[in-house]
Amino acid sequence: MTSSYDQGLLALPFFDDRHRELAGRVSAWCDEHRDLCGPSTLDQPDKRGRRLLDALGEAGLLTLDADLRSVCVAREGLAYAGDLADFAYSIQCLSATPILRHGTTTQQERYLPAMSRGQVQGAFAISEEAAGSDVARIATTARRDGDDYVLDGTKAWIANGTSADLFVVVARTGEGAGALGLTAFCVPATLPGVRTQPVAMIAPRALAHVTLDGVRVPAANVLGRPGGGFPIAIDLLDRFRMTVGAAAIGFARRAADAALARARTRRIYDGRLFDLPTVKATLAEIAVKLEAASLIVARAAWEADTGNRKYARHSAAAKLYATEAAQEIVDACVQIYGAAGLVHDSVTERLYRQVRSLRIYEGTSEVQKTIIAGALDLRRAEAHIQE
Repeated sequence: MTSSYDQGLLALPFFDDRHRELAGRVSAWCDEHRDLCGPSTLDQPDKRGRRLLDALGEAGLLTLDADLRSVCVAREGLAYAGDLADFAYSIQCLSATPILRHGTTTQQERYLPAMSRGQVQGAFAISEEAAGSDVARIATTARRDGDDYVLDGTKAWIANGTSADLFVVVARTGEGAGALGLTAFCVPATLPGVRTQPVAMIAPRALAHVTLDGVRVPAANVLGRPGGGFPIAIDLLDRFRMTVGAAAIGFARRAADAALARARTRRIYDGRLFDLPTVKATLAEIAVKLEAASLIVARAAWEADTGNRKYARHSAAAKLYATEAAQEIVDACVQIYGAAGLVHDSVTERLYRQVRSLRIYEGTSEVQKTIIAGALDLRRAEAHIQE
């Protein structure tokens, strides 16, 4: 399998030697597990995801305390190799991060070592059908009852929902109105009252609706503090949006490589598809979009890792641009393939289905535009008006 990485980009000061070493390890792992990463109709997504998680854990690639540049590097390489490989890695990191950043020492010692080995699979349960991107509208409740909380409600579109061992759930405990009344919990999937219903998606992934029916959770399972769930959720989404952009680059680069190979070998008229000026122009546009997306994602991760407290707008911009560009790139590659690009389970057809969800996960493109607009420097605009 061709490496997904742009070595020139990795050589830039955005990255250190550890990131370049990680890229090599991810590429080697993907080559070794080519059959596991590739398409298959034999496994259900949750079963395949569990096998991938085990393999990632055995290889030591589930380093849950990694910086965001490392997460982006890993996601790009894994997404290039296979959608479910990136899915298994990313959801494990996503669900472990609240415990890593906000959990007690006891919670961290209980869950994180097993999660880093792939022995405990996590899921982050925040979305609801009536809430979506508006976290403050979460309706799932957590009522205090002695030393426990009792959780009731339904979470929607939960990644790994059918197979997770541990859910990080954000529910309403009522310390205040709206966002002020939310709390995060560690909820083992084996607790009585936890039920899951698989949801079939456009690209096969292990998603489910998760119902919490009188689920009794010890107060010791609260992450952070009661009423502190909203900042935990926003912190997590701000951090992981840029990594969605990295996965989008992996998908787009895989499509671009396939389209270039197709254009260079497909005979048409008296030459090759690549010789047509329109095809050359399309491939040039793809190359520019890939480079721009890679740079904006790298900057966002660098800003976060180096302590810029305003990194959230860079993360939103990285997700917005990279996912929108990836959708355009994959569509253009299908066009280059022609009818062959629409054949079921071909590389372009799979990528066409797989890339679409990235414009929704961790906040839609429209939400990212709102975040970016809200972070604009209005003082500069006022200064220009005064001039």
